[in-house]
Amino acid sequence: MIEVSFVKKGNLISGFVLKGHSGLGEEGNDILCASVSSAAYMTVNTITDILKLKPKIKVKDGFMAIKLSSTQSRKAQDILRGFRLHLVALSKDYKENITVNIRRCKVNA
Repeated sequence: MIEVSFVKKGNLISGFVLKGHSGLGEEGNDILCASVSSAAYMTVNTITDILKLKPKIKVKDGFMAIKLSSTQSRKAQDILRGFRLHLVALSKDYKENITVNIRRCKVNA
Protein backbone atom coordinates (compact mmCIF):
# COMPACT_ATOMS: atom_id res chain seq x y z
CA MET A 1 0.00 0.00 0.00
CA ILE A 2 1.19 3.50 -0.85
CA GLU A 3 0.56 5.93 1.99
CA VAL A 4 0.74 9.65 1.35
CA SER A 5 0.47 12.25 4.10
CA PHE A 6 0.28 15.91 3.18
CA VAL A 7 1.35 18.26 5.94
CA LYS A 8 -0.68 21.45 6.29
CA LYS A 9 0.11 24.53 8.35
CA GLY A 10 -2.98 26.67 8.37
CA ASN A 11 -4.27 26.71 4.80
CA LEU A 12 -0.90 25.92 3.24
CA ILE A 13 0.51 22.53 2.29
CA SER A 14 4.03 22.60 3.75
CA GLY A 15 5.17 19.19 2.56
CA PHE A 16 4.36 15.54 2.11
CA VAL A 17 5.57 12.07 3.04
CA LEU A 18 5.08 9.28 0.53
CA LYS A 19 5.93 5.69 1.47
CA GLY A 20 5.33 2.13 0.42
CA HIS A 21 4.59 0.23 -2.76
CA SER A 22 1.17 -0.36 -4.27
CA GLY A 23 1.49 -4.12 -4.76
CA LEU A 24 -0.62 -3.76 -7.90
CA GLY A 25 1.97 -5.34 -10.18
CA GLU A 26 5.50 -6.68 -10.37
CA GLU A 27 8.36 -4.29 -9.72
CA GLY A 28 9.04 -2.39 -12.92
CA ASN A 29 5.56 -3.11 -14.28
CA ASP A 30 3.37 -1.47 -11.64
CA ILE A 31 1.38 1.31 -13.31
CA LEU A 32 0.22 2.81 -10.02
CA CYS A 33 3.71 3.02 -8.52
CA ALA A 34 4.97 4.49 -11.79
CA SER A 35 2.20 7.08 -11.84
CA VAL A 36 2.74 8.12 -8.22
CA SER A 37 6.54 8.18 -8.56
CA SER A 38 6.43 10.20 -11.76
CA ALA A 39 4.04 12.76 -10.28
CA ALA A 40 6.09 13.01 -7.06
CA TYR A 41 9.36 13.58 -8.93
CA MET A 42 7.70 16.12 -11.23
CA THR A 43 6.40 17.96 -8.17
CA VAL A 44 9.78 18.03 -6.41
CA ASN A 45 11.68 18.88 -9.61
CA THR A 46 9.30 21.76 -10.36
CA ILE A 47 9.74 23.12 -6.84
CA THR A 48 13.53 22.87 -6.94
CA ASP A 49 14.43 23.45 -10.60
CA ILE A 50 11.67 25.75 -11.84
CA LEU A 51 10.72 27.67 -8.69
CA LYS A 52 14.38 27.54 -7.51
CA LEU A 53 13.38 26.70 -3.91
CA LYS A 54 15.57 24.65 -1.60
CA PRO A 55 13.29 22.57 0.64
CA LYS A 56 14.40 19.64 2.76
CA ILE A 57 14.06 16.47 0.67
CA LYS A 58 14.65 12.82 1.54
CA VAL A 59 14.39 9.99 -1.00
CA LYS A 60 14.90 6.24 -0.53
CA ASP A 61 13.38 3.14 -2.09
CA GLY A 62 9.65 3.41 -1.55
CA PHE A 63 9.98 6.71 0.33
CA MET A 64 9.98 10.43 -0.47
CA ALA A 65 9.53 13.37 1.87
CA ILE A 66 9.68 17.10 1.29
CA LYS A 67 9.42 19.86 3.87
CA LEU A 68 9.07 23.51 2.91
CA SER A 69 9.38 26.66 5.00
CA SER A 70 6.38 28.99 5.23
CA THR A 71 7.78 31.25 2.51
CA GLN A 72 8.55 28.29 0.25
CA SER A 73 5.10 26.82 0.90
CA ARG A 74 3.36 29.97 -0.31
CA LYS A 75 5.38 29.93 -3.54
CA ALA A 76 4.77 26.21 -4.19
CA GLN A 77 1.04 25.93 -3.36
CA ASP A 78 -0.23 25.46 -6.89
CA ILE A 79 2.09 22.55 -7.66
CA LEU A 80 1.51 20.93 -4.24
CA ARG A 81 -2.27 21.24 -4.57
CA GLY A 82 -2.11 19.80 -8.08
CA PHE A 83 -0.07 16.85 -6.79
CA ARG A 84 -2.57 16.26 -3.98
CA LEU A 85 -5.48 16.44 -6.44
CA HIS A 86 -3.79 13.85 -8.68
CA LEU A 87 -3.17 11.45 -5.78
CA VAL A 88 -6.69 11.82 -4.41
CA ALA A 89 -8.06 10.90 -7.85
CA LEU A 90 -5.80 7.83 -7.97
CA SER A 91 -6.87 6.83 -4.46
CA LYS A 92 -10.50 6.80 -5.58
CA ASP A 93 -9.68 4.41 -8.43
CA TYR A 94 -7.26 2.25 -6.38
CA LYS A 95 -8.76 2.22 -2.88
CA GLU A 96 -6.90 -0.98 -1.91
CA ASN A 97 -3.52 0.33 -3.04
CA ILE A 98 -3.14 3.99 -2.06
CA THR A 99 -4.32 6.21 0.78
CA VAL A 100 -4.02 9.98 1.01
CA ASN A 101 -4.44 11.95 4.22
CA ILE A 102 -3.78 15.39 5.65
CA ARG A 103 -1.79 16.01 8.83
CA ARG A 104 -2.35 19.40 10.37
CA CYS A 105 0.43 21.19 12.23
CA LYS A 106 -0.01 24.03 14.65
CA VAL A 107 1.07 27.39 13.36
CA ASN A 108 3.17 29.40 15.77
CA ALA A 109 1.77 32.91 16.08
